[in-house]
Amino acid sequence: MPTDPDEIRLALYDHAMTYPGATEEFPWGERVIKVKGKIFAFLGRAEERERVGITVKLPQSAMEVLTLPGAKPTGYGLGKSGWVTVHFAPGDTVDVAEVCRWIDESYRAVAPKKLIASLGK
Repeated sequence: MPTDPDEIRLALYDHAMTYPGATEEFPWGERVIKVKGKIFAFLGRAEERERVGITVKLPQSAMEVLTLPGAKPTGYGLGKSGWVTVHFAPGDTVDVAEVCRWIDESYRAVAPKKLIASLGK
């Protein structure tokens, strides 16, 4: 499992961009991945070089993920809708496969049904 922040960010970005209709934008200086204009993953700010963070919508697994170190309900009232923010400390080993499952859950929570059906899973 990787510990290098750039390697982790690239792996998460590459995974998020594989989803049908995924697009990248930079509102508020933060990299986000959207589908049909709706954000399904916040991947952090460019200036946060040493720390990896992600925000995703987790309607099924939020309660479990919130038990992890560095996890908290997302601010601005988004936490009430199942959004979770996780920041990994510098040097942490990140289970990229697990975080990719969170991205998958978030995509499925916000994407149109037609695009979800195209995943075939």
